[in-house]
Amino acid sequence: MRASRLVSILLMLQTRGRMTAQELAERLEVSVRTIYRDVESLHAAGIPLYGDAGPKGGYQLLDGYRTRLTGLTADEAESLFLAGLPGPAAELGLGTVVAAAQLKLMAALPVELRDRAGRIQERFLLDAPTWYRDQDPTTYLAAVADAVWNERRIQIRYRRWKQPQEVERRLEPYGLVVKAGRWYLVARAGEDVRTYRVSQILDLQPLAEGFVRQEGFDLAAYWAGHLAEFEARLRWGEAVVRLSPRGVRRLADLMTPGVVAAARQSALPPDEEGWTRVTVPIESIEHAVGEFLRLGTDAEVLTPVALRERLAATADELARRYREAGTPPIYGDISG
Repeated sequence: MRASRLVSILLMLQTRGRMTAQELAERLEVSVRTIYRDVESLHAAGIPLYGDAGPKGGYQLLDGYRTRLTGLTADEAESLFLAGLPGPAAELGLGTVVAAAQLKLMAALPVELRDRAGRIQERFLLDAPTWYRDQDPTTYLAAVADAVWNERRIQIRYRRWKQPQEVERRLEPYGLVVKAGRWYLVARAGEDVRTYRVSQILDLQPLAEGFVRQEGFDLAAYWAGHLAEFEARLRWGEAVVRLSPRGVRRLADLMTPGVVAAARQSALPPDEEGWTRVTVPIESIEHAVGEFLRLGTDAEVLTPVALRERLAATADELARRYREAGTPPIYGDISG
């Protein structure tokens, strides 16, 4: 464990340059005192490592020093071939680059690791987009990626859900995120960092002026916060629902993971009829009607009253429509 940590310190300093003991401790999830001891061990091993005190201090390798560490473990080699996203890489125009990098890595691996990494590619494939969804058009993805990489401002015309739907924005692009097959741009607009769906960019003009990224900005941390905020806004209220035994079983196939988890946590013991009462979050009355209709007669909404009344009215309308329509005529022979 300690040997692995010493290697990690060396590689981080080699790739990131100067780092403080606190930064190293946070990255490796150890105490600052442990980092001090590890640095002393690296010194004793002859590694040309030095440190500076003060606000801008930290540890740094002597200029020009490079390690030739190649000791990948089997798990590390395998994970490298699981980490790639061939679809998004191709959308960014990097498909051939990723393939070439994997070929070079494969050639550099020892025979036993090469065989194991090859089996990973043969047995696992990640297809990120969800079912039953057309490809998200990303006309300006390459231009956005170029602006992100080169830290250049862009001017966009953007379509959003609220009025006015089309707006102009001058952005400082910080990063790109792909989620469920959709690309999102994280960018600063004025004083705020916001998220923009790339497929909703109607026009884009790259600007010659650059910008300085906000110091300490963490794309992964921002995205985690954005998702948490989005999910919190998404939940308008709660519904109390009775589920038949079959409804309980069908819930995981028809509802989102958040609803399923809430149902399991709030479930009361089954009543005399075998039905289970649960409390689940809902986005809105309109949205919840469609969600609970999917469960058919295996669910009964108890509250809120507005949702119960809307479901009753919808069921009445469906029954009336099907009764009045009768049996539709069948044209032609469908047997083929």
